[in-house]
Amino acid sequence: MFSREDIEHISTLCRIGISEKDIEPYRAQLSNILKQFEVLQELDTEKIEPTTNPLSLGTVMRDDEVHESLTKEAALYNAPVRDGDYFRVKAVLEE
Repeated sequence: MFSREDIEHISTLCRIGISEKDIEPYRAQLSNILKQFEVLQELDTEKIEPTTNPLSLGTVMRDDEVHESLTKEAALYNAPVRDGDYFRVKAVLEE
């Protein structure tokens, strides 16, 4: 399924270093994962109703409850570089 070149290309895209000895195990593992998806594609799901999630999920954020927020000092406590009451960050866009 996956070739050696595929694994090298994927590792480059992911920006992870991969040693020569790890290429073959990763190739076998990723090929096995794709084979499992092929098995799943063979299943008849025609009569199964689509769901977005098999579990009923509720929101973990409660915007209807007011909580005390951080003080300015607490928020800036671990700032690597401060400029008064602000975080100092490197410019992202330069003109």
